[in-house]
Amino acid sequence: MSNLLERITVNPKQCGGRPCIRGMRIRVSDVLDLFASELSAAQILEEMPDLEVDDLKAVLQCAARNAQHPILVA
Repeated sequence: MSNLLERITVNPKQCGGRPCIRGMRIRVSDVLDLFASELSAAQILEEMPDLEVDDLKAVLQCAARNAQHPILVA
């Protein structure tokens, strides 16, 4: 499962350094927005034919990991 996160790339010269999928200009946040808009995985794959099922899994795993970051309160 950890190799799914290898599909998530960060390049400071691309998309403002935001996490993208496999070096493409498809941001993790773009795919999350589609899920939040109630599109199914099949619909997202239809809308973005360059994506693969494992890319969607990687996006969700990335989001889950980021949600677990500790928040420091001063």
